[in-house]
Amino acid sequence: MALSNSPEISNTFYQKVGCLFYAIAMADRTVHVKELDTLKKIVREKWLSLDETEDEFGTDSAFQIEIVFDWLLKYEKESRDCFDEFVDFYHEHPSIFTKKVKALIYDTANAIAGAFSGKNKSELMLLGKLELLFKKD
Repeated sequence: MALSNSPEISNTFYQKVGCLFYAIAMADRTVHVKELDTLKKIVREKWLSLDETEDEFGTDSAFQIEIVFDWLLKYEKESRDCFDEFVDFYHEHPSIFTKKVKALIYDTANAIAGAFSGKNKSELMLLGKLELLFKKD
């Protein structure tokens, strides 16, 4: 199964999901090691089997989640900007976001937020925004 007929859109999907997960982890202005470890574990356990899209190097496109997350962390991007990038992509490509995909995204975001000493107010606010976004449709 492919998320999209276009490998480019599928790759971009994973990149924007990486933006979202970074936004959740960075909501409190710092990314903790436990949040990063949780992300990597869930990518391997849940995301690799979502579809069979590969990037231009022949690697499972789901790894774009980690690659983008690491890049955003390195360059200290703003949480709000990353969340907004995800929202824009969501509105541009609604057909990709099936109930199954939405549930996986939300569950992963929730796990990342709870990975380091529970969820804080900033993370809860972003999770609430994500939940509202997904319920609109």
